Amino acid sequence: MSSPIRPEGRVASAFRFATELVAWVATPWALAPHSVPLAVVSVVVLIGLPTVFSTPGDKRSVIVAVPGHVTIGLVVLQLVAAVAAAWSAWHAVAAALVSVLAVVTVVLELPRWRWLTSR
Repeated sequence: MSSPIRPEGRVASAFRFATELVAWVATPWALAPHSVPLAVVSVVVLIGLPTVFSTPGDKRSVIVAVPGHVTIGLVVLQLVAAVAAAWSAWHAVAAALVSVLAVVTVVLELPRWRWLTSR
């Protein structure tokens, strides 16, 4: 039985990736003044977890299969990390832009999240 195609466009994917990039940069930036090892661990976690754990049908290759709600949780982790770290480490204007990016990403992710909850 074939699985339905996930309802995601390139725009949603681009916004999600942009938010991930912000999380990967802002989180260690915010943590480094307090703990360089923690900053390094944050990057490993933010990049490594979504690479290793994914929902079948959501990515081309799945290393460790997880239910859709886990994938959603990993995306939310990236969003929260991006926003919190931006407000902690960057100027308020940049942090506000990151917050807008995160809100737009959530709106664009909703069809995918509905699909993932059925997995």
